[in-house]
Amino acid sequence: MKPPVAPPAWPELFDRYGEQVGAILSNQLGAEVRGKYEHWDHLRHLTPPAGLSAEQWWLGIKFARQALGRPLPPLRDKDGNPFKVVLGDSIQRRLFLVARDAAGALQGADRIPSDVMRERYLMRSLMEEAMTSSQLEGAATTTQVAKDMLRTGRAPRDHGERMIVNNFLTMRELKRWLDSPLTPDAVFEIHRMLTDGTLQDPGAAGRFRRADENIVVQDEIGTLLHSPPPARELPQRLQRLCDFANQGDDGEHFIHPVARAILVHFQIGYDHPFVDGNGRTARALFYWVMLRAGFWMTEYLSISSVLRRAPQQYTRAYLYTESDDSDATYFVAHQLDVLLKAIAGVHAYIARKQQAQSEAEALLKPGSRLAHRLNHRQRTLLLNALKYPDKPFTIAVHQRTHGVVYDTARSDLLGLVAAKLMRQDRRGKQHVFHAVANLGDKLK
Repeated sequence: MKPPVAPPAWPELFDRYGEQVGAILSNQLGAEVRGKYEHWDHLRHLTPPAGLSAEQWWLGIKFARQALGRPLPPLRDKDGNPFKVVLGDSIQRRLFLVARDAAGALQGADRIPSDVMRERYLMRSLMEEAMTSSQLEGAATTTQVAKDMLRTGRAPRDHGERMIVNNFLTMRELKRWLDSPLTPDAVFEIHRMLTDGTLQDPGAAGRFRRADENIVVQDEIGTLLHSPPPARELPQRLQRLCDFANQGDDGEHFIHPVARAILVHFQIGYDHPFVDGNGRTARALFYWVMLRAGFWMTEYLSISSVLRRAPQQYTRAYLYTESDDSDATYFVAHQLDVLLKAIAGVHAYIARKQQAQSEAEALLKPGSRLAHRLNHRQRTLLLNALKYPDKPFTIAVHQRTHGVVYDTARSDLLGLVAAKLMRQDRRGKQHVFHAVANLGDKLK
């Protein structure tokens, strides 16, 4: 990955164009360019406003960012300078949209029984995040194999599968920390859970990297992208990060809780406090901060599935920050876009499932294509199974519900098994029947 071109140094630009500052400012330049927080690496290729050079344009933008910038003293770069954020118009708008949707109702969820919807959609998102977060860090397990492993609960067979199982279990356990402040020990425990059985040195789980371990961030061909702070600074840096994560929403140091969660994510990635598993830990802590702030819908979002589609943009957001005066706005802007895409993905998933269920229900109506193959009792049972996918059915209950003899009830259920619409299990001496996975698709 080619590192971005660093912007011209602010003092040099000011010396070069100091006499023209008034003319530059008269253009009333904002911190953003058409709603985007541009970095010099891209902006230098754009056409500047009339009468300005690219450098003068950049100088005017930097003036606007200086005026809006908010330093973050607890979060510091390697030189001890605080990171900062610039909450311009588009950032504020995206913060509002994410907060509204992440704390509000799932669109269209009113048509699905809430207990079923919560359990199934939460499980789907936990599986998706566990798989893609691990795949971002090298797990080679295919998505389908990973899904089958998580659904059946079978033991992982290799390193990649172990990463995914660890991530899945950790995401389910995050709520244990919500009622307590974040501490370094809690971060170590999260890291230990995420990396259990996946590190070359098992003793590296749940501890800081050491100075002799020489951890750096490189791309796939070995280009050095980032050297994190020295290991000796990590205890103090992690404590400051925990203090920042635990800050309330009142007082003069208020920062939007969504931005706070994103910045916690950022700082772990920047500091790289562990030998491995830093990305997974950073994303897990993002979820912790969001859920603790009351954004319950975060449980249903998989940010890693969005990041995996464009991993270089994720890395570039870090590089932009480091190359431009420790301006973390680049990372905040990127993650807000990721969150909005993840929210849209959940709504699209619900819409698809509702459409599939409506189509499946139509297929089960009298006079439909399936009406001549299934009797009215079987169609009623399948409609029930569509609404309650995990509900067990027994011959005795089916017999009582429809007032038929045992053999008729048994024939109904076995007929659905033969049609591969139900599966038959045994619970003690009793036969229990469940709808097959994706029943709506099977009916179509």
